[in-house]
Amino acid sequence: MRIVDTHVHRGVSRNARSLHAFLGVSALLFIVSAAMTIRVCTSMSSMHEMPMPGGWTMSMTWMRMPGQTWTDASAAFLGMWLAMMVAMMLPSLLPMLWRYRQSMGGADETHLALVTALVGVAYFFVWTVFGAAIFASGIALTKITLQSPAFAHAVPLVVGLVVVVAGALQFSAWKARHLACCRAAMTCPCTETADIGKAWRHGLRLGVHCCECCIGPTTILLVMGVMDLRAMAAVTAAITIERFAPAAERSARGIGILVVALGLTLIARSLLTA
Repeated sequence: MRIVDTHVHRGVSRNARSLHAFLGVSALLFIVSAAMTIRVCTSMSSMHEMPMPGGWTMSMTWMRMPGQTWTDASAAFLGMWLAMMVAMMLPSLLPMLWRYRQSMGGADETHLALVTALVGVAYFFVWTVFGAAIFASGIALTKITLQSPAFAHAVPLVVGLVVVVAGALQFSAWKARHLACCRAAMTCPCTETADIGKAWRHGLRLGVHCCECCIGPTTILLVMGVMDLRAMAAVTAAITIERFAPAAERSARGIGILVVALGLTLIARSLLTA
């Protein structure tokens, strides 16, 4: 009986040490990424924005700095985007990673740490690819805006309409399905083995589901100001709430109501100032 109790105690102690190490590394990663994000946002806010027809200003995020190539601009954006996504999404990702780690209990600690890290890398790789597509779209829209005064004048109205659509997505079956997939990954045991290739594919699947689930909040962040710390904090809070709240769909719809109200307010303001 004492031998059994000793083995159980050792198992519990090892699991506790593993959890402490996991949380310590995650906390350090979050602090570093959050600090980088705040620093970049602060430096960007000190730059002069370009006044545009319609009474709004265009961020310099989508433009090259003097002497900067498009390759340099893309790399700078993706670096900023990755740091921002780690700070925003890591709180929601941690339960998924820990569940995956617990499901791979038969592996040794070193290999377990490797495959768990690989899942996280694959997850944020998907967000990086998403960021590259966003940057390309942002450049194209910026070019159109600069070349068309009529479109530039309509941008505040378009932003309001986009926010309303993003809020309406919160009520869709499509949103509910992907949110359910993300929440299931936090609670359901993973049945795969601790294989490097399977870990990478598992992380990619998590990333794809997460990007699709967060398409509405992410769109709001982009149109409201990707470098705005207040918008970033609000979007992070919304994503975290709908992942952890007991009633997932109700929380998503409550957020949707607030977002639609915000969009309608922006539309009304744009019409009044037109």
